[in-house]
Amino acid sequence: MRHLVNTLGSAASRVGDPSRPDRIEDPVIARMQSLRSAVGLTATLWLLFAYPMRVDRQSFLMGKLQELLIGCGIALAAVVVGIAAFIALARAPLGRGYAARVGGPLAALGAIPMGVGAVWLMVAALGGDIVAPGDIGPHDFTFGLFGTVIGTLITGLVIGVLFFVAALVCAVVLVAALLFTLAAAVKGLNSCFRAGDVHELLPALVSPLLVWSLFALQLFDDADVAAPPLVIYVFSLGGPLSVTLLSLWEVRRLRVRYGVTLRSALGR
Repeated sequence: MRHLVNTLGSAASRVGDPSRPDRIEDPVIARMQSLRSAVGLTATLWLLFAYPMRVDRQSFLMGKLQELLIGCGIALAAVVVGIAAFIALARAPLGRGYAARVGGPLAALGAIPMGVGAVWLMVAALGGDIVAPGDIGPHDFTFGLFGTVIGTLITGLVIGVLFFVAALVCAVVLVAALLFTLAAAVKGLNSCFRAGDVHELLPALVSPLLVWSLFALQLFDDADVAAPPLVIYVFSLGGPLSVTLLSLWEVRRLRVRYGVTLRSALGR
């Protein structure tokens, strides 16, 4: 199990962590981003355990996976807009260079829908929505070699064993897909889906757009937990406000310590 977790963690890191060799890597910014993600995750877990849930666990899980997909769509739009703006406004040859770096963000974004799709498929398989023993019915796959009754019993036993093994495999794949999707989502959100591979300023510019868009969407949904309205509002606003403040700090730190500004990024 530990080997599986380590393998999935490594795979999520390869997909979600920025990897451009010449990228400016500030350890303080990286620590602040990790701290932001850890605080957000801790606050979410506290809210879930502190108050009763309004929906059952399966509905909650599928709802969160749906939110991940929506978040990925918003992040994709934000990253595409940011990259497109950089390419359109940057002087040559910077624009072509930025366009050549989009592989990392696309990989980080694509990993989430793939993981969610695998989770949905395994849940459907375990729930019998794809195929169930009753869908097959009584058959004799021995072609009457042992008689109709015995052949049907043997066939039923084999089918039962196959369904049991398939259920175990689906359960393992479900757990692996869940762990990978969660790890890839945390890694991706922490790095703003590798937007820094295109330019160091993009994560700070795109992150506020992403979190405020998600906040706007949550206004139309009921809370998952039966918490007081004040707690819900504080929890919902805390994330966007903290991300916005951190983004402003990142922009200032990149300008002060490394001379990275929007004008220099655009070659102007």
